[in-house]
Amino acid sequence: MSSTEKPAHARARFRDGLVTPTAGWCDGYTQANLITVPRDLAWDFLLFAQRNPQPCPVLDVLDAGAVAGPLLDGDVRTDIPLYRVYLDGELAAETTDVREWWRDDLVSFLIGCSFTFERALGAAGVPVRHVEQGVNVPMYRTSRRCRSAGAVSGPLVVSMRPVPAALVDTAVAVTAAYPAVHGAPVHVGDPSELGITDLDTPDYGDAVRPEPGDVPVFWACGVTPQAAVVESRPPLAIAHAPGHMLITDARDEDYRLTV
Repeated sequence: MSSTEKPAHARARFRDGLVTPTAGWCDGYTQANLITVPRDLAWDFLLFAQRNPQPCPVLDVLDAGAVAGPLLDGDVRTDIPLYRVYLDGELAAETTDVREWWRDDLVSFLIGCSFTFERALGAAGVPVRHVEQGVNVPMYRTSRRCRSAGAVSGPLVVSMRPVPAALVDTAVAVTAAYPAVHGAPVHVGDPSELGITDLDTPDYGDAVRPEPGDVPVFWACGVTPQAAVVESRPPLAIAHAPGHMLITDARDEDYRLTV
């Protein structure tokens, strides 16, 4: 992990084949989820995001076939540490380069990522356990349904961070100031209320070890579009591997509300 690295250098390292979760990388720079679909499905995905803004906050949409945009001087096909390729909703490949799958009709959505507010959590004294432990953040499919849009439907996915009970209110207040990157938690406490049966077996990412006195806190997660891909079964979709994000040139503070 390199917290002081600049985004362009980090993207170059990923382009050269480095595979790593990106939590804690490029301190102060915004990370994004990627979901790429054919143009004839892009409107349904955009409407799905608009109807479900907490798990799917759109930072940018690239034109069909475009591989870069205002948020990054790079290439969305090569500059993420690890990608997932889905065919008819089935995971067909995990790869560090998706150029062989690329088509001129593909539209890429950059979705806000909760890694963006982790620096602010740390600055407020809230520990970020998965960063401390050097593991990927745990993510879970829930029993909550997102609002469907055309051909796109699926469950809410959440990320979980154990937070000391005395700091839960602080964590809520800090993250509420970042609505463009999921904002405040969707749930605090009992995971069964989200249909999660075992925190030690996340659907994506790694299990994280809570410390005594920690409470599980759940945020809406940008892996939600991938769960929708699995359910909705588009012929082709490209996404980041969960926890392996696109590091943009935007600054975290660009997405913080100020009073």
